[in-house]
Amino acid sequence: MVKKELVKKSDKVKLTFVLPYDRAKPKIAVLGDFNGWDPKANPLVKRANGTVSASVMVEAGQRVRFRYYAPEGEWFNDDSADTYERSEYGAENSVVVL
Repeated sequence: MVKKELVKKSDKVKLTFVLPYDRAKPKIAVLGDFNGWDPKANPLVKRANGTVSASVMVEAGQRVRFRYYAPEGEWFNDDSADTYERSEYGAENSVVVL
């Protein structure tokens, strides 16, 4: 799930990426346009409510491409993305529209 929150008195949006916690995949990261697709930039952190999440700040009014990545090399998309589009590598990316 992706939560979008407009930051008051700014042109920024806080995106929070949330997944259920899975003991088999504890080191998932979210990669995207906002972090140069760096697997170390935004790891999802375990929360007390049984989820993992990470938040980023982005400019309002844009399309943000992203995917989740597990260290074993598994990539996957978010079912709650606004849309999906093919990347230059042939994979499909999740997209949120702000």
